[in-house]
Amino acid sequence: MQSARSIRVGAALGALAVLAGAFGAHALQGRLADKALATYEVAVRYQTYHALALVLCGLLAERGWRTAGAARAFAAGVLVFSGSLYVLVLTGATWLGAVTPLGGVLLALGWALLALGGRGAPATAEGAR
Repeated sequence: MQSARSIRVGAALGALAVLAGAFGAHALQGRLADKALATYEVAVRYQTYHALALVLCGLLAERGWRTAGAARAFAAGVLVFSGSLYVLVLTGATWLGAVTPLGGVLLALGWALLALGGRGAPATAEGAR
């Protein structure tokens, strides 16, 4: 994923996380059991974290880091992890609980790839300090 695209996708996912959080706090409060609301909040939280991670990927890519694989893993992980939790909570489709861990693996893979992405990155004056 190109740096500008990572930043745009991360920003869009961040905006959607704010909207999802507001929806959960206002429209779902009192309509769902506490456990379902807690699950929904986990989906929003992880989406927010990984939206920021995508923006970070874009910024690091502009500095020469190889972040395309990490960015793709983060985007797919948000879709699978948070997406499956949103659908599970809103529809009661409990079978999606088996899909959610795959999204978690993608998110963890994104972090691992990001850690490896700095290898071979050009040194900067700030980085050398």
